[in-house]
Amino acid sequence: MGDMANNSVAYSGVKNAVKEANHGEFGVTLAELRSLMELRATDALHKIQECYGDVQGICTKLKTSPNEGLSGNPADIERREAVFGKNFIPPKKPKTFLQLVWEALQDVTLIILEIAAVVSLGLSFYQPPGGNEALCGSVNVGEEEEESEAGWIEGAAILLSVVCVVLVTAFNDWSKEKQFRGLQSRIEQEQKFTVIRGGQVIQIPVADIIVGDIAQVKYGDLLPADGILIQGNDLKIDESSLTGESDHVKKSLDRDPMLLSGKKQDGAVENRNKAKAQDGAAMEMQPLKSEDGVDGDEKDKKRSNLPKKEKSVLQGKLTKLAVQIGKAGLLMSAITVIILVLYFVIDTFWVQKRPWLAECTPIYIQYFVKFFIIGVTVLVVAVPEGLPLAVTISLAYSVKKMMRDNNLVRHLDACETMGNATAICSDKTGTLTMNRMTVVQAYISEKHYKKIPAPEAIPENIMAYLVTGISVNCAYTSKILPPEKEGGLPRHVGNKTECALLGFLLDLKRDYQDVRNEIPEEKLHKVYTFNSVRKSMSTVLKNSDGSFRIFSKGASEIVLKKCFKILSADGEPKVFRPRDRDDIVKTVIEPMASEGLRTICLAFRDFPAGEPEPEWDNENDIVTGLTCIAVVGIEDPVRPEVPDAIKKCQRAGITVRMVTGDNINTARAIALKCGILNPGEDFLCLEGKDFNRRIRNEKGEIEQERIDKIWPKLRVLARSSPTDKHTLVKGIIDSTIFDQRQVVAVTGDGTNDGPALKKADVGFAMGIAGTDVAKEASDIILTDDNFTSIVKAVMWGRNVYDSISKFLQFQLTVNVVAVIVAFTGACITQDSPLKAVQMLWVNLIMDTLASLALATEPPTEALLLRKPYGRNKPLISRTMMKNILGHAFYQLVVVFTLLFAGEKIFDIDSGRNAPLHAPPSEHYTIVFNTFVMMQLFNEINARKIHGERNVFEGIFNNAIFCTIVLGTFVVQLISTIPTSRLKFLKEAGHGTQKEEIPEEELAEDVEEIDHAERELRRGQILWFRGLNRIQTQIRVVNAFRSSLYEGLEKPETRSSIHNFMTHPEFRIEDSEPHIPLIDDTDAEDDAPTKRNSTPPPSPNKNNNAVDSGIHLTTDMNKSATSSSPGSPLHSLETSL
Repeated sequence: MGDMANNSVAYSGVKNAVKEANHGEFGVTLAELRSLMELRATDALHKIQECYGDVQGICTKLKTSPNEGLSGNPADIERREAVFGKNFIPPKKPKTFLQLVWEALQDVTLIILEIAAVVSLGLSFYQPPGGNEALCGSVNVGEEEEESEAGWIEGAAILLSVVCVVLVTAFNDWSKEKQFRGLQSRIEQEQKFTVIRGGQVIQIPVADIIVGDIAQVKYGDLLPADGILIQGNDLKIDESSLTGESDHVKKSLDRDPMLLSGKKQDGAVENRNKAKAQDGAAMEMQPLKSEDGVDGDEKDKKRSNLPKKEKSVLQGKLTKLAVQIGKAGLLMSAITVIILVLYFVIDTFWVQKRPWLAECTPIYIQYFVKFFIIGVTVLVVAVPEGLPLAVTISLAYSVKKMMRDNNLVRHLDACETMGNATAICSDKTGTLTMNRMTVVQAYISEKHYKKIPAPEAIPENIMAYLVTGISVNCAYTSKILPPEKEGGLPRHVGNKTECALLGFLLDLKRDYQDVRNEIPEEKLHKVYTFNSVRKSMSTVLKNSDGSFRIFSKGASEIVLKKCFKILSADGEPKVFRPRDRDDIVKTVIEPMASEGLRTICLAFRDFPAGEPEPEWDNENDIVTGLTCIAVVGIEDPVRPEVPDAIKKCQRAGITVRMVTGDNINTARAIALKCGILNPGEDFLCLEGKDFNRRIRNEKGEIEQERIDKIWPKLRVLARSSPTDKHTLVKGIIDSTIFDQRQVVAVTGDGTNDGPALKKADVGFAMGIAGTDVAKEASDIILTDDNFTSIVKAVMWGRNVYDSISKFLQFQLTVNVVAVIVAFTGACITQDSPLKAVQMLWVNLIMDTLASLALATEPPTEALLLRKPYGRNKPLISRTMMKNILGHAFYQLVVVFTLLFAGEKIFDIDSGRNAPLHAPPSEHYTIVFNTFVMMQLFNEINARKIHGERNVFEGIFNNAIFCTIVLGTFVVQLISTIPTSRLKFLKEAGHGTQKEEIPEEELAEDVEEIDHAERELRRGQILWFRGLNRIQTQIRVVNAFRSSLYEGLEKPETRSSIHNFMTHPEFRIEDSEPHIPLIDDTDAEDDAPTKRNSTPPPSPNKNNNAVDSGIHLTTDMNKSATSSSPGSPLHSLETSL
């Protein structure tokens, strides 16, 4: 703002003062202050004179002192906050969790799943009426009774998977929003401002400023609240964001003392408070219920009309794929149903020549419903439930890890879009360079030093001029402070260029602070502050003898023109002619500029004591006839890691372009150092004006064809305005000259970068240097402002894409095999060999875990060695297709071999063509286990999708993957060894069981009776052993009036995986009559009713392991035959 002299401002206004409480204690009300701040220039002056006398009068009424400030006493501060409100704009309301859930539900894949689940659930609860089966003919239908009872699990589980996906997605978005808010509040707390309290100059957070505070404003400050100038020195304010007035507005006590918040003083366009022109001036002070309220609505309306960013590359491809899979699944399930129905109709009415009887209709309907259920099973198998979850898990995992790489991802899909980026438009300052100006070359005492000279090499008197000139003629607010962290770089505070000069003094082993202590700011006679028109800054010192000395510094081409002398090698001034000047320009300044250095000339002039005092306001006469001390070359050094990062980008097929406001020479030099330009290549470097001239037609309209001629070669755009940046980004995105649409990432830090960040596919905002507006518009925030983090984002983005591809390769193999097996099984054996519940185990448990395993593969540098995939390349590449079909073919061969020849190979009973409601068979258990194991090992194959030979490479780098594969393996083993885990399902609807018997006991004694005759000897031994146990538990049994034994055991089943839970025939109550010796009286009463049950079904067990625990009902008609009195068993019992 001003220069040396700080400008003090009395803050009378505060942004969001809602309370209009008791103003008794203060001589002025909130409403009065608000109406005062709405006035401009002369109107405001009149109002102040009329109501308060002068600014001093306002201070008195606000009970504050212009010199001492507020007392800083907490009670006073609290009282002021209560009366006038706080200096704080409430943040935008975050989306509620429910809104996020609703957004997550809009996904196509999820909608397909929801429909499938609802249909499946509806059918599972359909219980058709019974009928006389003998008349109507009985065709084997593969849905067993208990299978249909467990049918609801399928639909419920799909719905569960949908709920999981939705909750995970919503939670992710919610936590990201929270993280972002955390970052925002951290940044807001870091924003401090200098105020005077109790006579001390202190820095307080902007939100703590209260009405009545006296603040010090310096060059380049953002005003944090509205206020009135108390004293100032050559103060100009940039009010462009409020009034649209691009010229700086001069502020002074007698002309216009009103300062508005969010304005940058004398300088760059930036404003953190997002002032909106509609509110006029006092915008920050309006209570929320008046104008601001209206404004909010208008803003929302505007926002809703903004075009939405198009879907990310991956989202687009996945949606397409999900729809295709859904259609294929529908087709397959329709064919399955049609074949089953035709088979049934032909077999029943043609082959068996049965008439259609009216009373049989319910039975036939029941069959048709069962066929339909099988159809739905095929459809459910076809739809990859795990897919949305895999995407979500993969993105969420990446986002979490990216946080460690200094990328705060605000929009999940940005992470993956970044993997497809083809162009990056980067800022120069602070992103590619360190944003720490440093003097690297100097021309002193007629010698050009390419490095900083040793202090001894500079003549003493020149050194004295240098030290005083730099120390005094830099704003006293510019200083170099010790680093915040151990081993960090010293902190530059204030103007960057001035800090470079101060740093130069420190490099010369001199201390500027000593000079400043000697000549405090008040002793400076006159200061001509730096501005963009003067391009120089000068300070006048009055010496003790009455003479004056002026020090000047500024852009070398401007200051050198005013120099008539130069300090020679021995430190004496000598004449400096235009010819000498041209020499210096050619030999010193141009070479420095060509290396990207900003050249600054330092000079001085003496006014002898005898002459009358010059007319200080006539600047042009004062700052002329100077003597040149030195010319220094300043640069913002390129960050050491940037050239390497840019090389990686170029290798990965990403073009890096530099868009900067700096001049074209500096820009070109930095671009060469970074490797954006390489010598001997055919590239364009343009200035903003030139660029605009080339892309606009005669009418001044931008033409896409013209942009298309330029952008492929353009590498550097210098002296560019924010609009140029936006135009370039839009031009590249809308371009159609290549068959692939370009995916553009943009970095930005200023408020003015907002539009370009919004327009880009991925916007990166700087976390440290960025303004709130830039962050709000961005997708990813670079918490360390470093270009290398962008390369990491590319790596993670590609990794996400690859993870999803790996998962797809795995998932689709499962689906292809399962659909074909279910389809052929249903058509050939009228029964799907893989039951709905088992398919669900494979689909949900395995796929969800597989998605976790494959989605957490860490990225490798190898990802950066290939070109981006682009928008049009299919998600499933040729190699993947080859892998999927190859694996599917192999798995089908194995499964069908086992299905149709398994009983011969393993010498067990066949599981095919089993009657209705048969128990699970070993045969089908083998099929299921083999199927699952093949999927499990295919998971390892799925780790590579680019045709690499070694699938085990780096497998131990991913602990999650190893854990999951082992875990799934163990769980699969356990799940095929039936347990009473699902007891609660078995008991559903039975009332309580009379006795819960220890498992091992029952497992030993479950078998059909017919084996008793064959193995009487062995049976007797086992019977005695069993009896022993019974005796130990006689008291328990008595208490429950229940008996235990139903049959003998055959040798194979002792080790068999089918335990008693798998036998639908087994029912504890049914076994009461069998052991008279324990409880004769009760048992004999029941005996007659139970003795005449039907004979048992064949020992063939057509069902599989996972179902084994889910027998919800067992009917009387299939209870096992009790031992009739004539059987050997009965005689054994009685003899016992």
